[in-house]
Amino acid sequence: MISPVKIWRNQKYIASRIGLIGKIISWSFIRVPPDGFSGQAPYPIAVVELEDGNRICSQIVDWEEDSLKIGLNVKTVVRRTIETTQDGVIPYGIKVKPI
Repeated sequence: MISPVKIWRNQKYIASRIGLIGKIISWSFIRVPPDGFSGQAPYPIAVVELEDGNRICSQIVDWEEDSLKIGLNVKTVVRRTIETTQDGVIPYGIKVKPI
């Protein structure tokens, strides 16, 4: 069971990261995903440099293959991260989408 305290702390982090703008500095496709992501493969991930200078590694959503490139402007959004747990909790997290 996922602790309610962990869920609450994660939600505070997610809320602070919504809507940030950045640029892709590197990206790749995940073709053999880890447990929990099997229904999403293949999917792109990117290292993104945010406007505040911080860097994050995130999955790219709402993408078109021919538009993925270094320097592409992206925005952080909230999306489901992995498959629903046995407890029925749907985990959400930060991902990026092209703008």
